[in-house]
Amino acid sequence: MLIGLLTAVAASICYGTGSVLQAVGSRKSARREAADAGVTQHGGPSLSSTAKAAMTWEFIVGTILDFVGFGLGALAARLLPLFLSQTIISANLVVTAVLGIRLLGIRLTRAEWTSIAVVCSALILLAAAAGPEGSGRTPMATHWWLLAISLLLMVGGTVVVRLLGARAAILAGLLSGLGFGALGVGVRVLDGIDPFDPDALVCDPALYTILVAGTGGMYLHTVALQIGSVNGATAALVVGETVLPGAIGVLWLGDSSRAGFGWPAVAGFVLAVAGAVAVAWFGRSESDAPAPAPLPEREPAGVR
Repeated sequence: MLIGLLTAVAASICYGTGSVLQAVGSRKSARREAADAGVTQHGGPSLSSTAKAAMTWEFIVGTILDFVGFGLGALAARLLPLFLSQTIISANLVVTAVLGIRLLGIRLTRAEWTSIAVVCSALILLAAAAGPEGSGRTPMATHWWLLAISLLLMVGGTVVVRLLGARAAILAGLLSGLGFGALGVGVRVLDGIDPFDPDALVCDPALYTILVAGTGGMYLHTVALQIGSVNGATAALVVGETVLPGAIGVLWLGDSSRAGFGWPAVAGFVLAVAGAVAVAWFGRSESDAPAPAPLPEREPAGVR
């Protein structure tokens, strides 16, 4: 349990730091795109702007941290109940918010700090209440359903987000969270890991769920960072990657709380999600901040 908790915390730090660095790269690319195309900085996402964002050094470093976080998160998903591992990983919202102050110039309101404190308190409650993880054994038909639903969410979600344009920031964050949540479930149910069996691994649809959901989730998260508040997008992601996987873990994978700690576990889970939603609700997009007044032009020398 302790190794799983430490692994989940490390994954959360990697994801949170990566999100802020990706946001810095995305904003930088968006400003360049706006200057070249003559559109507003936070206009609708385009494939070219997303590709350019991925070429900035900040975004590349953030992506490397995401891959490290993915590996640590996958290990945590095998060692802990999903409602605990996914919620701890989702605490990257706290890392994102704090680093955003320094790197993105975001000022957090008292309500946002209160919401972050609620998330941290809920995580402590969840860690104390968590019991042993389930076996993760499911029928192969479930693996196929997981792949089909992931494809529908990632492909269909991408189309809808592109149609909605700049209004789709929270939706893109939520869909990316659902993608990462499906990835966590896929890691948990994946066959051929213990004991290692390459044939079973390659033939398992859950492996392709991991690839589809991970790739789609990363793309949608990039879009959300381009067009919306980094705190709001990350909070929506938190909801997507905790609620559904947590429910699946309890209902179908055998995850449970410690004896007599059922209600604290439920309360911790609800408070963690509610705190994340509150950050999204109170969060203010950087684009909404008042622009600095332009400097007055200097008069030519000798003119009065």
